[in-house]
Amino acid sequence: MTQRLPRVTSTEIIKVLTSEGFVLARQSGSHKVYKNAAERRTTVPFHGHKILHPKLLQSICRDADISMERLKELLSKI
Repeated sequence: MTQRLPRVTSTEIIKVLTSEGFVLARQSGSHKVYKNAAERRTTVPFHGHKILHPKLLQSICRDADISMERLKELLSKI
C-alpha cells in the first residue's frame, strides 16, 4: 500500500525549500522560482493558503531532490 502525500500549502513548501538552501531567484506572476547553490531549480505556484495538488508536490520535491521522508521530517519542524 502506498503512503499518502502530506497536504501542503505553497507557504509551507517554501519554508521547506528555504530550510534546504533554496533562495528566491525570480517571480513571474504567481509563480516563484527557487534555486540552490547546486543550480537545482524548482517552481512553486503561490496562491496563499491553497493546498498543492499531490502531483505538483511530487514534481517540486523531485526538482529539489527532496524525498518524501525528508519532506515529512522537515514539515514536522516548521
